[in-house]
Amino acid sequence: MKNREESSGSSGSTTNNPNGEHEPPREINIRPFSSVPSSPRNASSKYDFVKVKVWLGDADHYYVLSRFLVCRMLTVTKIPNHVAVKIALELKKLLIDNSLLDVSQKDLETSLFMLMERRGYGKEYVNRYNMMTKFHHQRVPLVILVCGTACVGKSTIATQLAQRLNLPNVLHTDMVYELLRTATDAPLTSTPVWTREFASSEELIAEFCRECRIVRKGLAGDLKKAMKDGKPIIIEGRHLDPSIYLMTDENKSPSNDPDKSSSKETNSSGDVTSPEEAGSSNTKETEDDSATEEPHSQVEAMTTSVEEELSEKVTQCKIDAETVKETEERMKPVDGSGKAKSGPEPIVISIVLKMAEFDHKALLEEWISSRTCGDKYTSKEKERLITNLKTIEDYLCSFNSQGVTVVNISATTFPQTLDWLHNYLLQRIEEGIRSSENETPAKEVVLKKSG
Repeated sequence: MKNREESSGSSGSTTNNPNGEHEPPREINIRPFSSVPSSPRNASSKYDFVKVKVWLGDADHYYVLSRFLVCRMLTVTKIPNHVAVKIALELKKLLIDNSLLDVSQKDLETSLFMLMERRGYGKEYVNRYNMMTKFHHQRVPLVILVCGTACVGKSTIATQLAQRLNLPNVLHTDMVYELLRTATDAPLTSTPVWTREFASSEELIAEFCRECRIVRKGLAGDLKKAMKDGKPIIIEGRHLDPSIYLMTDENKSPSNDPDKSSSKETNSSGDVTSPEEAGSSNTKETEDDSATEEPHSQVEAMTTSVEEELSEKVTQCKIDAETVKETEERMKPVDGSGKAKSGPEPIVISIVLKMAEFDHKALLEEWISSRTCGDKYTSKEKERLITNLKTIEDYLCSFNSQGVTVVNISATTFPQTLDWLHNYLLQRIEEGIRSSENETPAKEVVLKKSG
């Protein structure tokens, strides 16, 4: 009995619980940490309990090194996540083992690049890291639009790109549409535009563009913040019309606006001039024949339509003007001088997703049947819905000639497509940074990814 008590007293790692049972002994520092494999889930490590201060330049500012943030920056450079976790852990271990608890940003990056090159990620990945670091320091406004119809992978693509590029903000136009419809007096219906019946495809596209403009107004606050504070943002959804975000250099108005054709037809007729001239012409025509009142009523209807159209466009121009004003204020120098400094140009990237007709139709039929109201659709209504979505898709893909990237989505090549989009966005961001530095003007890149 005495020997048992002595052995239990000498063993500090063995304890008794209230039931009198022995707990398993704790093994601490039995083997060196370097031989312990790292978990792919980024499990906690003893090195996480030691703080490493990273000092920024000559100023008295520092931040505490985070393995998670280092890992996220490495994944932006297209380093696989499981490798990025290991490099981040090796960096923390290297600094602590060498008693480098206070390190400069430059020395930290030197050690990080050394570990990257040791694992085969050399100059190309180092350049990407420096490029993205410069992007965040310069606070370059970035807006990525992921457009497309239903069931083409918009939400999946947007979420995956946000994780890869370390962009925390993803907006969904479907949510904005519902908020505007239920919480405001916006002229929006609960029935989606692609489920309604139209006399022609032109009427369908006109209604689709009208709803997209209303959703654009709902996104005005987030877009202003992106332009003012350099806040990157990804917008995805079915209510995105690239023509609203493609601004021409001549009049700074949306290009390829479907309302332009109707406006031009009204102006070319020459009937709408001024209220006084319309009134005088009406008096003369009344003396000749009373039947001429019908054309005048048509003129009034056309005038009302034009006024509503102009009012809507004026509202849109005000939103765009306020966005430009916010950007100009951000570009003003701190010293208050009237000479504005050249701030970074905003980067707006529009991507349209499409899918092969056979695959898309199969997914749409499955999507319709899974909806709560799917049993209410007749076969004719289902065909009309699919036809309307195809019409909208053709309209969105027509902007390929204006610099919008059209990407074919396929289930078999989805990982490769995601890698291509990751690389393409890095390329566009690099062009935007070069443009902001006035090295080389950023040119619109028109690329088409074939499935």
